[in-house]
Parts: sequence; structure tokens; C-alpha cells
Amino acid sequence: MLRILITDGMEKTAVEKLKKMGFEIVEKHYEAEELMKEIKEFDILVVRSATKVRKPIIDAACETGKLKLIIRGGVGLDNIDADYAKARGIMVKNTPNASSASVAELVIGHMLNLARYIHNSNITMRQGQWNKKAYEGIEICGKTLGIIGFGRIGRETAKRAKALGMNVIYTDIAGELKEFHEYKYMTMDDLLAQSDFVTLHVPYSGGKAVIGKEEIAKMKDGAYLINCARGGVVDEEALLEALDADKLAGAAVDVYVEEPAKNCPLCNHEKVSCTPHIGASTMEAQERIGQEIIEIIIDFCEGGELNGCAESL
Repeated sequence: MLRILITDGMEKTAVEKLKKMGFEIVEKHYEAEELMKEIKEFDILVVRSATKVRKPIIDAACETGKLKLIIRGGVGLDNIDADYAKARGIMVKNTPNASSASVAELVIGHMLNLARYIHNSNITMRQGQWNKKAYEGIEICGKTLGIIGFGRIGRETAKRAKALGMNVIYTDIAGELKEFHEYKYMTMDDLLAQSDFVTLHVPYSGGKAVIGKEEIAKMKDGAYLINCARGGVVDEEALLEALDADKLAGAAVDVYVEEPAKNCPLCNHEKVSCTPHIGASTMEAQERIGQEIIEIIIDFCEGGELNGCAESL
């Protein structure tokens, strides 16, 4: 019987399906040192963003040679040393389609939150305050949204923003994407200079932030910055400085350099709409992620990559 370790949780219906298919499922989160010991006895590892699968863990798994597949439930593979795993004979997959719509909707929600002071008024109303005159906001219709990274999530965000009457521009490492002619491609500098709202949809693999002090200086005065991508793509200190100096009118943050977030000045800033990394936290997205994980496992087994798979299906 093949053993699957699920370290960061998985939708219950999908787990039950895997059990009925004959897989032995262990749902438990392990810290890195403990995971190095436990991983040796599993054939498949399923993680989300909380578990970091770095070289020492991969090396530990290779001591027994049992682990053949790592699945990241979600978009991106930046919490996994994927190339190293593949070089050592372990396949790495993710579920890039499952949560795109959910993340895009969160971006739109944050934009509306900031534009109409919903994040602030929710707090002050509960405190018995009636700050009607203080909350004169803006309409997002007619404003320009700049999207940095025009992959699946960026495109889903663009569709929703356009439906709300926004002017959508984008920049991408691949350059101009001709099939998306309804949106205008720009260089990073031009996008920063022209956008009323800037949203990031790019991975982070360490090193320099995509948006730091220099990039913020190029943005419009009074613009808004949204990060529902990865902690680290925005320099949090530079963001705080820009908010305090009124360079930026506001920011929305769903992801943080350190999670759970301990940057209290950022989370508590009155110009920040913050959420605890909930981009993919919808029932629909979780169901799609679970189903996509099952399909990955079935395809992998049918390909004969895992000994004993045939008996499990």
C-alpha cells in the first residue's frame, strides 16, 4: 500500500477519495527536523505553502528512495527545491489552475476595501464611531490597474477589473502577449508611473524584492499597492515608509515575509487592508485543488512511476 503524507491540510472529500482508492493517508504537519525523519517512509508528499521542502529534506527522502512524487497544492513551487528534487529522481507537481479565480477575487476585494475605507470603517463602527466625513473614497471604475506578472492569476484579475470598468495594463517576463490584445503591455517603469493600483502576481525565490524603495518612488503619488502573491516580492520596510510619507494612499497585503505574520506595524497600519494568506481559501478552490491532486496521483500511478500503484487504483 502506498503511503501519502499530507502536511498542510487538504479538502476532506478528496482525502476520503484517496483512502477509498487504497492509499494510506497520514495528515500531520511536521517541522523541518521531524519531517527529515518521517519523509523516509512515504511514497508521496502533499504540501501547501507552510511546509518548505528544501535540499536536506529531499536528501533525507533519498536515503530510502521511497519518495517519488511531491505535490504542491496551489500555484507556484517556490517553497520546494523543485529542480534539485527532479535531479534526484523525485517528480514535482503543483495545481496551477485550481485557485486562480479565488486569488483574483481577493485582489478585487482588497481594491474595493481600500478605495472605500471598508477595512477602517469596519473597525471604527464597532468602536461606536461614526466617521462618515473621514471616509470619502474613490471609484475604481476608470482607474488604471497595473498587473505585474500576467500568468493565470494575473489574467483572471484582469478580466474582473475590466468588467468593473478599469483600464488594465500589464508587464510580464515573457514580454507582450499578443493573444491578450484587450490589455496593454508596458515596461515595468511605465506601468509603475501610470497605475492607480498595482498588483503583483509573480513568484519569489529569494533575493531582491520586486517592489522596493526604488520602484515605489516611480509609482504615482497616492497610488495603491496590492500583494496577494508571495511574501518577499514587496519590501515591507519600504512599503511602511511609503505609507507613512503619504507616497502611497494604501496597500493590501495577504502574504508576508514571515508567516504567521509578526510585522505588527504593517498589519496594524491604518492604510493597510490585511488578510492572513487566504488567497486560495474558498470552498470552491479547495475542492478544485483536492481534485487536481487526485488527478496528478492517478496519472502518475498509471504511468507506472510508483511500484504498487496498480494495486491502489
